[in-house]
Amino acid sequence: MFQSWDFSGIIWHHVMLTLYDNPFSPFARKVRMVLRFKGLEFESIDALALSEHDRLVQVNPRAEVPVLVDRGVTVTDSTDIVYYLEDRFPTPAVFPVEPELRAKARRWQRVADTLLDAIIHDISIWTWPTHERPDELPEGLLQAGREDLRRVLTQVEDSLDAGAFVCGDLSIADFALFPHISALKPLGILLEQTTHPRLLHWNREMRSQAPVQKDLDYVKHSAFEKFVSGESPYEREKIVWRGDRIEWLLAHGFHEWLLAELEAGRAVVPRSV
Repeated sequence: MFQSWDFSGIIWHHVMLTLYDNPFSPFARKVRMVLRFKGLEFESIDALALSEHDRLVQVNPRAEVPVLVDRGVTVTDSTDIVYYLEDRFPTPAVFPVEPELRAKARRWQRVADTLLDAIIHDISIWTWPTHERPDELPEGLLQAGREDLRRVLTQVEDSLDAGAFVCGDLSIADFALFPHISALKPLGILLEQTTHPRLLHWNREMRSQAPVQKDLDYVKHSAFEKFVSGESPYEREKIVWRGDRIEWLLAHGFHEWLLAELEAGRAVVPRSV
């Protein structure tokens, strides 16, 4: 059981949850913002740090974050975690009530989790401070990613016709999209007032939300704390590849590059479930 108190329309739930986390994972960021939006306290474990690997494998054999543990219940996959939190702590809700808007929110969460993540992951690994790359970006990869991202951003721009947020009110669609869209600038993809006025307004509105501000501060602080010494706590060579990220590479003809990564032992595909 848990207790809740209503202060100025916000319900704060006093129950301790454990989140196997990582400051920079877009999926973990989505879950953290939902937890804070719902006023939930949680213990955060940076489970992608090499020192925490054994603990992570115990709760998720695929060694992926985030993982939520609540009173002996373990939930893996960020989308399943969000659904669990919405069922267990329904107020404030991150899914709209209206069926049409609810479907829209689910669709944009899926686009963020599968398509946006795949593109940004695949074209950005050469910029990661956590990894040392012995190779150069494959020819044409960045261009393919930028072209696909522009198409998705146009769709997001067109969807922002009901207000400041994707589904009218702040919802899971916004929390899912924000970590990915906030990662575009370092890749040289800028939102312009002439082409993306609604997205720019949305970005400003998102950054003014308390759960988002806290997460941005956490990411910034973590980046300084973990990398200022030059000693990264994370794996520096191997990268875990899964379905959507592999699918996007193959769809754009980069199968030979991926095969070379597998043969070199730099690419790892999870086997456990």
